[in-house]
Amino acid sequence: MTHKMKALVVADQIDACIIQLGKWISSCYALLIVIIILQVVLRKGFHAGLISLEELQWYLYGIGVMFGMSYAQAKDSHVRVDLFYNKFRPFTRHIIEILGIIILLLPFLWLIFYHSLDFVYDAYRTMESSAAPAGLPYRWIIKAVIPLSISLLIVAAVNRLYREFILLLRGE
Repeated sequence: MTHKMKALVVADQIDACIIQLGKWISSCYALLIVIIILQVVLRKGFHAGLISLEELQWYLYGIGVMFGMSYAQAKDSHVRVDLFYNKFRPFTRHIIEILGIIILLLPFLWLIFYHSLDFVYDAYRTMESSAAPAGLPYRWIIKAVIPLSISLLIVAAVNRLYREFILLLRGE
C-alpha cells in the first residue's frame, strides 16, 4: 500500500466506527415504534396513555436524530445545496468543503458543545425531572446526549476535514 493510500486508512477507520455506532444507535427507532404502538393501544384501547411513554418517545427520537447527524457526516450523506456544487471541479469542491467545515461547521458545533455542558450540569445538579407528575426522572441523562452527540459530530467533521485536505493535496 502506498503512502498516499495509507493516509486515508485512518479516516476510513474512523468513519467505519462512527457508521457502526450509528447503526447500533438506530436500533432505538425499533424500540420507538414498539413504544408508539403500545401508547396508541393504551390510549385508544384502554383510554389510559402514560406520560412516561410519551416522554420516552421524544427521548428515543432525539437520541436517533442527534447521533444520526454524525452518521450522516461520516457517510457524506448530509444535506447540501447542490445547485452549483455538482458542477464544480473536484479542487473547488474540496476547497468549499474545507472552508465550510472550518468557518461554519466547527465553530457552530463548538458553540453548541460549550453551552450544552452547563445545560447538562444544571439538570444534573438540580436532579431535574419532568414537570409532569408521572413523567420521567433524571432529565440530565437525555440532556447529556447533546454534548456526547456533538462531540461525535466534531470527530466526524474533523475526520472529513482531514480527508478533504488529503484529497485536495492528491489532486483527486
